[in-house]
Order: sequence, then C-alpha cells, then structure tokens
Amino acid sequence: MITARIRSELPRMSGSLRKVGELVLADPAAATHGSAAELGRRTGTSQATVTRFCRALGLESYQQLLIELAQEQGRAEAEEPPSAALGPQIGPDDALDQVIGVVAEADLRALRHTAELLDREALERAAQALARARRIDVYGVGGSGIVAHEMQARLFGIGCAAHAWTEVHAAETSAALLTPSDAVVAVSHSGATREVLEPLLLAAERGAATVAVTGDLRSPVAQAADVRLTSFSGETSFRRGNFGTRHSVLLIVDCLYARVAQLTYERATASIALTSHIADGHAARPRRR
Repeated sequence: MITARIRSELPRMSGSLRKVGELVLADPAAATHGSAAELGRRTGTSQATVTRFCRALGLESYQQLLIELAQEQGRAEAEEPPSAALGPQIGPDDALDQVIGVVAEADLRALRHTAELLDREALERAAQALARARRIDVYGVGGSGIVAHEMQARLFGIGCAAHAWTEVHAAETSAALLTPSDAVVAVSHSGATREVLEPLLLAAERGAATVAVTGDLRSPVAQAADVRLTSFSGETSFRRGNFGTRHSVLLIVDCLYARVAQLTYERATASIALTSHIADGHAARPRRR
C-alpha cells in the first residue's frame, strides 16, 4: 500500500520531501485532487520536489501516485470498519481501551501492508536458498537480535543447521567459515547496522547465499544481499524503529519458516515428530490439594 511505503520512507527523506510526504499522509484523499504544482504550493516546496518525492518512492510519475492513493482509498472504504480510523498517537490522558485499540490497529496495519507488499519471488528465492543450505547463519543485534534467535529456533526445529549470531566478533568468525553451500539471513530494521552489515559482507565474499530482512531496500544491508525482503512498521507513541516493526518482521520469518518446511517436507515432519514430546516432558503438573 502506498501510504505504508510513504510512512516507511519518511524518516529517510530530506526536509522538503518530508513536507510532501507528511501532507499526503495527513490527508491522502485531498492529495488525489490537483496537480503536482498545486501539491508543491500547498507544501511550500515546488513541482520538481513533488516529482522527486514520487521517484523516491519508486514511482514513475505523479500520476502513478494519484492512482495508487485512489486505489488504496477505495479499498479502505470497502473493507475497513469506521473504528479502524485510529491514529498512531497515544496521549497521556487516553483511556486503556484507546491504548489497546491504537496498538492493535498499528500492528494489524503493519501485518496487512507487509503481507500485501511482500515480494513473492524474493520470498521463494530466500526459502529455496535456506532449504538447500548446509548451514544457516542469522545476524541481528538489539531488537533484531531477538528476531534472529526466534528465526534460529524455528528453523532448528525443522532440522536446519541454523545459528543466530548477535555479537559481531562471533558473527564474523562464523561468516569467515562459510562456504557456497551455506546461507545467511541479516535482520536490520534500518539496514545500516554495522554489526549486521560486516558479517553479511564477509559471508557474501565466502560465496554464501545472502538474504536481508529490512525496512529500507536502499540501505547498505539490503544492497549487500542477494535477496531482499521488506517489513513495514506499526509505530505508535513509545514504539519506534525496530520495536514498531517487530510483528511484521516475524510475519516474514513465519512465511520463510513455513515455505522452508514445505520444501524440506520429509525432514521437517520427521524433526517435528522426534521433538514434539520434549515440551510435554518438562510440563509441571498441578499439585493435588
């Protein structure tokens, strides 16, 4: 969805481009009326700035922006109930029901946008690379490190030799030992985290297949990878950056996991069967009174 793309790109835009993006997001319906020159005047910029804004979104023209905004508005009117018009801001006096509604709607919106815009061809290429890999490294630090461990746990549970590396020295040591038979997944919301980029570059030098999961397709991490998968943010007050995007990144991880399990069906089902009893064996029983 075009508004999700604008929201994702906005933090990386210059002052004049940001003005255009903020006005479009503030009133997408109004933005569909008028010319590029008029939108430039309303934002205190220019027609050329509006054109650059469209190109920054990967659009060929201002006309394409109008078409995508109109299509999105039509889908929203047809599909979303009136209660879905909650914004991302949480005020100090908001009731608890409002807080829950804002957070839930932000997460649902991020999941919808990620699912709709997820590059199917890229996802398939990534899953194929992981399915045939001898070994899989997953790189991530901070909030993305939590996702890296989650991805390792899922892949490991279906028989993949996966390991999450969240410390740069250990990650680079592992990357240096990779071969063309291996694969790497680099997780970074900004796509600019050095501790993720450095082992990714080293893994690529070693010939491993590389996959990036990031919120910015133009970022260094995305550009260094063979395959790029994009997440969208469910930001609200108090939830910025990778905290806001966590659910949509986990959706991508889930899709990758499910597709890899499909592609390695016999191994995956056998691994699940061999390990399914473990959690039950460690469950505490209620004490009799």
